[in-house]
Amino acid sequence: MGDTITAFHSQYADLFGRREARWHSEQYLRGLLARADSRRSAATIAGVDGATPRALQRFLSSSGWSVGPLIAAIQRDLGALLSAPDGVFVLGEIGFRKQGTKSVGVGRQPCGRLADVANCQVGVFLAYASERGQALVDARLYLPREWIDDAERRRAAGIPPEIGYRTREELGLEMLGLARRRGSLTGEWLASDGRYAQSVALRHALDAEGLRYVLEVPRTTPIYSAPHAAAVFATPAVARPSDRCPVIGSLTATGWQESTLPTPKGTSSTYRFAVRRVQDSKEGDPGVDRWLVVRRDMAGGDPRYYLSNAAQDTPLATVAHVAGLREATAPLFRDGRGETGLGEYEVRGWQGWHRHVTLALLAGTYLAYVRASA
Repeated sequence: MGDTITAFHSQYADLFGRREARWHSEQYLRGLLARADSRRSAATIAGVDGATPRALQRFLSSSGWSVGPLIAAIQRDLGALLSAPDGVFVLGEIGFRKQGTKSVGVGRQPCGRLADVANCQVGVFLAYASERGQALVDARLYLPREWIDDAERRRAAGIPPEIGYRTREELGLEMLGLARRRGSLTGEWLASDGRYAQSVALRHALDAEGLRYVLEVPRTTPIYSAPHAAAVFATPAVARPSDRCPVIGSLTATGWQESTLPTPKGTSSTYRFAVRRVQDSKEGDPGVDRWLVVRRDMAGGDPRYYLSNAAQDTPLATVAHVAGLREATAPLFRDGRGETGLGEYEVRGWQGWHRHVTLALLAGTYLAYVRASA
């Protein structure tokens, strides 16, 4: 494995600048990929290849390399490995629980996919998935407003002066736009759940960008029946009156179809899907037309709901496939400790956080190549 990591790292070594930083970057990569039984601290990472904890801390906090070129290189190489016509961008977040108040961006806030409130940092992540595999491809740290407005905390954490307040959704859109402009990862679909799926502003922004989406929303999402008949994903539809429906869960679904989707474990499962034309609720009034997609397990159980702006002639199987690829990325949005140590860092500042996370994405890129070669 060692020689393989050296060969892999050599493709990126020049991005770290001076020889010492190139050496430490390989050491850090090896430490992240070591299947350690204990937490991957600077001390345990240093023990993998003879570095010192202090040298690795300096490498993260004060050496002269930038994460932007490394992210671009990661996306370039993952594009060659994973990019496909059916590719899907996936937006989500990971909450990193912390003690104290010094770590950059920390505070009591909704923390991760379950949105439970805790003292944590929140990273917004962009992933890419296709039938060839999936990987995290970019990351941003979310800064609560109290951090933006506190000059002393900003100075202590090394937050650049040009960084202002941006919502989590805006951070996600920024990463998505950059990835699409780079062009290494191809795809015309975005999938998500949680706060991103529930954001009306995000849905309108994606409409404006011409990007198709499949967003999993809760049954309590306010919605309206569409006032006109339409072809529903190439399936005959029934005209319905423009009656007001308070939440998605009060709608009925008919015309079920079966579709087989990938699972996070790399297998597949068959589900039943139904669709219906609806309208977004915008400030309490009917808004833009969407598709409501309802999914049920073959064994029954509670349904899951998705909103989509897919074109009218889109096959239902395509929309189901997008939803399935989003679920296949679910392990990537956990705390990341198992494979690449994503949540195992000892840095408190802005630069150190982004550098550690970007190196963890590089470690994930290495694992994607290992899986592809296997």
